[in-house]
Amino acid sequence: MLVYGDSLSSAYGMPTQSGWVALLEERLKSEHADYSVVNASISGETTAGGLARIDKTLAREQPAILVLELGGNDGLRGLPAAQMKKNLSAIVARAQDAGAKVLLVGIRMPPNYGEAYNRAFERAFAEVAKERRTAYLDFLLEGFGDKAELFQPDRIHPTDAAQPLIVRNVWRALAPLRKRR
Repeated sequence: MLVYGDSLSSAYGMPTQSGWVALLEERLKSEHADYSVVNASISGETTAGGLARIDKTLAREQPAILVLELGGNDGLRGLPAAQMKKNLSAIVARAQDAGAKVLLVGIRMPPNYGEAYNRAFERAFAEVAKERRTAYLDFLLEGFGDKAELFQPDRIHPTDAAQPLIVRNVWRALAPLRKRR
C-alpha cells in the first residue's frame, strides 16, 4: 500500500511513528492484513509535484493500493481547482494503469477562501473519484476538523492525538479495496 500525500500524511510536526500512516500500518498488521505500507508523502507537495513524480514512485513501489491525499497545498495557494482536478485525475489514471486500486482522499479549505472556490475545490475530488471509478473519502478530517484542540498552533496540521481519528476515517474508506485483493 502506497500513501501519496502532503504534510497531512507525512506526520508533520510529530515523530513519524505517531502519524496516521504508521498507525495504519500497525492496524493492518494487527488485523493480519497482507499489506506493507510505504509513505511517499512530502510536506508542501502539490498535485503538480505529485504528478511529476508519480511514474517513478509507482515503478519503484508497485503498490496494490494507492491512497492519494494531495490537493490541500493547491488550495492553500489558491491554485485553480480545475488544474488540481486535472492533476489528480492523471495521478489516479497512472496508478490504475499500473494495476493499483486507488482511494482518493478529499480535503476542505477554510471558509475565508470563499464559497465559490471552496465548492469548486471540494467538487473536484468527488468528480475525479466518479470519473475514474475509484474509492473516495470525502474529507480526511471528518468528525474532528472543527476541533481546535486537535490541531497544532497553525490550525492546519492535526496533532498526534488526532492521528487515530484519521486512521479511523481512512480504514473505513479502504475496506472495499482491502476485500478485493
